[in-house]
Amino acid sequence: MQPYTYRAITRHNIHKVPQYDRLKPEQKETIQIVSAIFPFRTNPHVVEHLIDWDDIPNDPIFQLTFPQRGMLKEDEYDQIRQALDDDHLERQRKVFRRIRMGYNPHPAGQKTHNVPRLNGERIPGLQHKYAETVLYFPAQGQTCHAYCSYCFRWAQFIGDQDLRFAARSPEQLVAYLRAKPQVTDVLFTGGDPAVMKTKLMRRHIEPLLDPSLAHVQTIRIGTKALSYWPYRFVTDPDADDLLRLFEEIIASGRHLAIMAHFSHQREMEPPIVHKAIRRLRDIGVEIRMQAPLMRRINDDPDVWATMWREGVRLGMIPYYMFISRDTGPQNYFEVSLAQAWRIFRNAYSQVSGLGRTVRGPVMSAMPGKVMINGLATIRGKQVFVLQFLQGRDAKWVGRPFLARFDPAATWLTDLQAAFTEEFPHQQQIEYVGEELVEGSTA
Repeated sequence: MQPYTYRAITRHNIHKVPQYDRLKPEQKETIQIVSAIFPFRTNPHVVEHLIDWDDIPNDPIFQLTFPQRGMLKEDEYDQIRQALDDDHLERQRKVFRRIRMGYNPHPAGQKTHNVPRLNGERIPGLQHKYAETVLYFPAQGQTCHAYCSYCFRWAQFIGDQDLRFAARSPEQLVAYLRAKPQVTDVLFTGGDPAVMKTKLMRRHIEPLLDPSLAHVQTIRIGTKALSYWPYRFVTDPDADDLLRLFEEIIASGRHLAIMAHFSHQREMEPPIVHKAIRRLRDIGVEIRMQAPLMRRINDDPDVWATMWREGVRLGMIPYYMFISRDTGPQNYFEVSLAQAWRIFRNAYSQVSGLGRTVRGPVMSAMPGKVMINGLATIRGKQVFVLQFLQGRDAKWVGRPFLARFDPAATWLTDLQAAFTEEFPHQQQIEYVGEELVEGSTA
């Protein structure tokens, strides 16, 4: 197979792509204006193999990767257009920052509640929300082969260092893990760690294989490379080196899981994707697939059922259907919680037991991962039946709780407790987690 060279396509060079000429003038303007606020990056694989250019702008992969006018409010769109016509860069930056800050750049307590401390000092590039799992953001992996238009971590990619999570080296991670023997899982995330060259990834991973960190049993790598740049595992110059690194992780006695992000069945169709999956599975890597439910992209139960069936056929494990987070252009992509449940239930009913490993719909909210178990009628009232799959307080996990049915609700904070003054977790939420994120080397 001939190598396929990666090339980033951004707002600055999109005009050089032949398909760009097929866009209408207003669509070209939209790319420039919306991408001034939300990051835009794609690549030749997405443009040439995933987007149906005869179905623009409705094509789901086009919606997934290209800026859309509805992602911004009309008055904001006009303000950005005016700012771009102004050559004064400082005035531009002020307009852009003011608008961005209105889009909740760090939801679910990422900055306020999730950043751990060691000996009283915050550790950059780490998040520790659940006792067993630490999230690690290697600095060199804080970009992606292409950006999803709805990305809930869009603030990582806009060049604002105050909003960015990044760890230059793993020393503080290692020290923190030594102080936290309850941690069993480290999730490399971003951005996309798979954008790193293997020698850089090795620099961050090898220290975790030390026998002194035997309690770290699982290394997870969150990535969309299988769909956006599958060549990373097949024909990139260091693809074989990357697989050898993965083999070393497994040989150390640890479990290696690729948390693969597939948003639509079309991302699974290219033969190069199948080859990448086979290469990973052949060396013992487990691949779990997940994505958020997004209007205009995959708000169709048949799309999800097809993805899960195809994923199982290729040897992947359906894992999560998420609900769009309350950040960025959520209003453009969100579906109601009630609709999300109906889509999930319809899709779930179409697959065999091997596809029913998937859990959803799930909100990664401030208190934890909350799953909608279904709708019920209790005491003559319709309610959402909810459950914590993960929680800042482990005592919440697995306990069902009830919320009043609200057909317009799109997030946990839109809901009210059904038969009590408040949800069981509400009084504790400002306090739980403090012990979790405090470490000591003593």
